Amino acid sequence: MIDPRRLRILRAAADHRTVTATAAALYLTPSAVSQQLAALEQESGHTLLTRSGKGVRLTAAGEILLTHANAVLTQLEQAEAELAAYAGGTAGEVTVASFATGIAEVLAPAVARLRTEHPGIRLRVRDAEGDEALPMLLDGEADVALAVEYRGAPREDDHRLSRVALYAEPFDAVLPASHPLAQHPDVPLSALADEEWIGPYPGNPCHEVMLLACELAGFQLALTHSSDDFRAVAALVGAGAGVALVPRSALRGIELKGAVSRPVTGPAATRRVFAAVRRGAEAHPLFHPVLQALAHAANGLSTC
Repeated sequence: MIDPRRLRILRAAADHRTVTATAAALYLTPSAVSQQLAALEQESGHTLLTRSGKGVRLTAAGEILLTHANAVLTQLEQAEAELAAYAGGTAGEVTVASFATGIAEVLAPAVARLRTEHPGIRLRVRDAEGDEALPMLLDGEADVALAVEYRGAPREDDHRLSRVALYAEPFDAVLPASHPLAQHPDVPLSALADEEWIGPYPGNPCHEVMLLACELAGFQLALTHSSDDFRAVAALVGAGAGVALVPRSALRGIELKGAVSRPVTGPAATRRVFAAVRRGAEAHPLFHPVLQALAHAANGLSTC
């Protein structure tokens, strides 16, 4: 008999690719992860993982079991949701992982709405970059994730997740006020090909969106200065250190000293934001009102 608790560890190992990273994500020790995976191999009668350098990868048998693991874990989420609904679960804590702008633009208004309409639901907010929220969700560290579409993110049809689209927004060009294009109403992205660039570090979803937009505009993005804090990015632009692309909502509340923002023409960099829960949990009586509140707060935010 296969222990379903070990299936979650197998899925985390497939996602994180090392025993150490899997252990950190699940708040276990590496030896405990290794023991649980070894026990799962014994239960299944197959070798499920092989060592590859410093990491691990699934064998063909492991891939087969992972497919069933996802189905089993989804079914367990559905069972918990239905049991909670049966028990009238209208009170409890929900952990939401979100990037900073998502907290300001969507999550904070949703918290205010839930306090009025569902006072029994307590939200616990975790600040997480857009590429961190989904792993936290899949590893069970969060119940709901606010995340951003980017290359390398789980696909829209990923069967582990149930998603709700929230909003889409363009990135605006941020230029020094003395820049020749600062006087134009909009800026062709290709016209900035030879500039020094300021932006988030590789791995940040916004970096990936910028990278793709610049490729479509005909040039390779190379950052001179890096920061994941858009206030710092805008300050560097104002100091004349370079140009940047910043999501429009992230510019709200930032005083542009010595800088201006302009819409971009040509290939557009767009941030698409969505909420997600583990598939099967979307009807949970605690999570469903949270998803509704997030969707209500995001209504009208789309600008592209």
